[in-house]
Amino acid sequence: MKSTIRLITILCLGLSFTCNAEAQQKSKPKPPVRPSAATYPKVEYLSSASPRPLPFSEAVRVGHMLYLSGKLGTDSSGLVPGGIKAETKQTLENIRGALERNGSSLNEVVKCTVMLADMSEWGAMNEVYTTYFTKDRLPARSAFGVNGLALNARVEIECLATVR
Repeated sequence: MKSTIRLITILCLGLSFTCNAEAQQKSKPKPPVRPSAATYPKVEYLSSASPRPLPFSEAVRVGHMLYLSGKLGTDSSGLVPGGIKAETKQTLENIRGALERNGSSLNEVVKCTVMLADMSEWGAMNEVYTTYFTKDRLPARSAFGVNGLALNARVEIECLATVR
């Protein structure tokens, strides 16, 4: 009889341990499932319309987003003369062209980053910048002063836009 009770006790303890282990296993969080490569958006590196090769893509398209490299106020002869307002206008025209070449437009811009060689020119840059966007579709924006820009430019602007 004692051996039967001992056997029943051992079986109950074993069963209790097994049930407890199963409960603990069920409560452990499962590691996240990594999506397959097929679920990631396609990435396209879009070349510049510039006749001289540059060490970056004009834009990179990822799914329905277009990441535009920074643009300067240059035309075929180089940096446009006339200071911050003239450079800002040409910069935004260059952005318009790049967006249109890559299937987007200024109306699809969701974020801009503005880099200024001199933060005291922020107001003058804004006077021109605001003429390129409607008041109800102003992109999110950051602006900051920098120690220098390529070609001694006064302004450089980069944008993110959607592509339909």
